[in-house]
Amino acid sequence: MHSFSHTLSPPHTTVSHSTTLALINRTNLLQLHNLNHNHNHSRISIITSSNSSSNKISAIGNRVGVETEIAVVKIDKPQFEVSRGFPSPFGATAQEDGVNFAVYSLNAQSATLCLFTLSDFKNNKVTEYIALDPLLNKTGCVWHVFLKGDFKDMLYGYKFDGKFSPQQGHYYDSSRVLLDPYAKAVISRGEYGAVGLDGNCWPQMAGMVPFDHEEFDWEGDLPLKYPQKDLIIYEMHVRGFTKHESSKTEFPGTYLGVVEKLDHLKELGINCIELMPCNEFNELEYYSYNAVQGDYRVNFWGYSTINFFSPMIRYSSAGTQNCGHDGINEIKFLIKEAHKRGIEVIMDVVFNHTAEGNEKGPIISFRGVDNSVYYMVAPKGEFYNYSGCGNTFNCNHPVVRKFIVDCLRYWVTEMHVDGFRFDLASIMTRGSSLWNGVNVFGTPIEGDMLTIGTPLSSPPLIDMISNDPILCGVKLIAEAWDAGGLYQVGTFPHWGIWSEWNGKYRDTVRQFIKGTDGFAGAFAECVCGSPSLYQDITLFLAQGGRKPWNSINLVCAHDGFTLADLVTYNSKHNLPNGEDNNDGENHNNSWNCGEEGEFVSASVKKLRKRQMCNFFLSLMVSQGVPMIFMGDEYGHTKGGNNNTYCHDNYLNYFRWDKKEEFKSDFFRFCSLLIKFRQECESLGLDDFPTSERLQWHGLFPATPDWSETSRFVAFTLVDSVKGEIYIAFNTSHLPFTVTLPERPGYRWEPLIDTSKSTPYDFLTPDLPGRDIAIQQYAHFLDANMYPMLSYSSIILLRTPDVNA
Repeated sequence: MHSFSHTLSPPHTTVSHSTTLALINRTNLLQLHNLNHNHNHSRISIITSSNSSSNKISAIGNRVGVETEIAVVKIDKPQFEVSRGFPSPFGATAQEDGVNFAVYSLNAQSATLCLFTLSDFKNNKVTEYIALDPLLNKTGCVWHVFLKGDFKDMLYGYKFDGKFSPQQGHYYDSSRVLLDPYAKAVISRGEYGAVGLDGNCWPQMAGMVPFDHEEFDWEGDLPLKYPQKDLIIYEMHVRGFTKHESSKTEFPGTYLGVVEKLDHLKELGINCIELMPCNEFNELEYYSYNAVQGDYRVNFWGYSTINFFSPMIRYSSAGTQNCGHDGINEIKFLIKEAHKRGIEVIMDVVFNHTAEGNEKGPIISFRGVDNSVYYMVAPKGEFYNYSGCGNTFNCNHPVVRKFIVDCLRYWVTEMHVDGFRFDLASIMTRGSSLWNGVNVFGTPIEGDMLTIGTPLSSPPLIDMISNDPILCGVKLIAEAWDAGGLYQVGTFPHWGIWSEWNGKYRDTVRQFIKGTDGFAGAFAECVCGSPSLYQDITLFLAQGGRKPWNSINLVCAHDGFTLADLVTYNSKHNLPNGEDNNDGENHNNSWNCGEEGEFVSASVKKLRKRQMCNFFLSLMVSQGVPMIFMGDEYGHTKGGNNNTYCHDNYLNYFRWDKKEEFKSDFFRFCSLLIKFRQECESLGLDDFPTSERLQWHGLFPATPDWSETSRFVAFTLVDSVKGEIYIAFNTSHLPFTVTLPERPGYRWEPLIDTSKSTPYDFLTPDLPGRDIAIQQYAHFLDANMYPMLSYSSIILLRTPDVNA
């Protein structure tokens, strides 16, 4: 259960922004104001006397004929000059002579801008309240104000007043200072994992007020714009990547720490990193003592966003210094340095829910600004929970989808990111609260009987993103399912540009490689780029079919077993989470190779290494875009825990000592295989392979076995660089001697054999003893044959036969 944020109450004296007088009787002031604006010929005179302890304001209206006296007290001059402001753009926007503030709230009855100095903020005190006049400072449903003054080291938030009626979907509470949804940096706690005063896990938060400051030097940085078919994606956690002491970085667990280790990714062959959530979230959201581990649970993964514009400030070495400006610059520096090394940066974004949870969650931002707009709510105020996290972002509401597009544009134009992976993206295809044709298209749709949450064939949000002149040029990747049972792998509305995490690829490859009957044909389809999912134009006649690169191929990701654990455990071992092993996925399609756990016989260890190589090989020879998870390149283990969301420790930390230990073993194999894929023209095609390029084989040439009991798949690929490649997978427990295709004037030469020990599993041209290793198979190759051990895979290259 969430802790609620500490509320801030205004002082007994309310400070007016338009006069040096503090008005005690705010109701009478509003009457004066209405007189002035509702009666064109009324005359308002304000009379003050400096030698009276209680000044009087006399209001004389020639139509109403009344005089009202209001007691006032003398106060210091406010530090800001206030004017009406503009309704756009939303957020706090620095201009030449001041800052414009604009925020949308449909149902709020009043709004107050709250300003903090850093010192007051630390003391939980609002420095100045600026009440917004609904007649002057409101246009439509947008509250706005323009301020002139010194904004250095200033923070801001809002108070909204209105109904507190959960049954009607409203959670207005004028005692709370709320985050602006458009805030560009969020300030609260400065140090990751450090609890606030009195153990408060949800301290007051505020947004950074932008002010004139030195522009970040991008040094001419431009988008890399790699064709998506050429990507090798590496899913990474910013903190976990360098937090372990073995990283020996100057700034462990930060954006700068990642920069220090970018050369490792370059060495591996990565040209695109996918950062797990880096928007502002509260890592103390689940803070509670875990007796099993003897430490505290945290929200390590970060899939619980507080603010979508702000980067996670506690991932920066600077923390809250300079009101978050330095933190923004640090993630910009990471992106710039990644681009310098030829690495694109994709952000994992979570527009399906927020950290405010259900009705028991805290009121931080969206809920207090306008709950019924930002969240899917039922007619009696209940929260729809398609995310499995308590609430569902109301993505296809006109205001919310504008918010999402504005946010994505900001990260592309201001932060230079190259694309986005959308967590639980199927939620973005569901009908919004108050869905109807007029709401979305301006006119009713005949027969439109859609209810809240109904999947839409042409979701307005996906339409907007896909056809946005800025966003249509970046990578867009959908996790095409949600917790409400909507599964859209292969059917996600795509406009020809969206890709998908291919969960069917993951499940099929796991089943086939571990030797399950009945998956040979499905595995072959995965190798071809899953054409049944992405080539079939009958699925979307209006949009047409897609390409192999619309499939993001993965075997492992942050959620689930690591690659090493996939071959080490038959069952999840999640007891360290403190939930009695009831959390996490039960169907992992894993195989421990004969013995459970890490302490096993040498023969089992060899088989596990072979299986890891087989999985990695399948990724790199499949059409589509391969994605690997951080640490899999050296065999990181989480001890069989497939749901490490709550651990800020060794389970989730990249082990640089282990990477060095296995650098000449599995890491070598992975980096060489990635390089080989990048050298081949036929691995990573722009379209699905045809019979002119690809030919299927079995234990004998051109005789593939697609039967239910088959565990053997082989094929040749014509390649303009390598000539021709022979690739085969034997996932049976039996060895086979394979007859190779006849190629007159040529012979087949081994390159990869996962059954061999390092370094002979990958025969590079400069490998000492390479010729001897090949000569050992000369009698088989002379007969156009090759022996394959059980659970092994091979790659052979067609080379000229000098003896022909």
